[in-house]
Amino acid sequence: MSLKSKSIEIGGGRGCPIAAALDVIGDRWSLLVLRDLSRGVHRFNDIQANTGAPRDRLASRLRELEEGGVIARRRYSEHPPRDEYILTDAGRAIAPVLRELEIWGENHAL
Repeated sequence: MSLKSKSIEIGGGRGCPIAAALDVIGDRWSLLVLRDLSRGVHRFNDIQANTGAPRDRLASRLRELEEGGVIARRRYSEHPPRDEYILTDAGRAIAPVLRELEIWGENHAL
């Protein structure tokens, strides 16, 4: 099932953009991955250390974000093969939303 097909349909078949966005980026680990990538953290082990995500869950979220077009994988070592993760244009476009979420958290959730 594609990410777009999971979004909630409302109002005579029109998709809800908020639901569609949440299908792609709407869980704790995905948002924390995007936070780290936007702050220059690109390697799996560093992202895992910063987020505290279980390795299998982090791998799953990275794969889903890549499938959603929000991040891309880039090989930085051939021997041994190692990849890092970078934001796509769509991923960079989420930065202001993450900043507003951070401000909201500072003001209302801490």
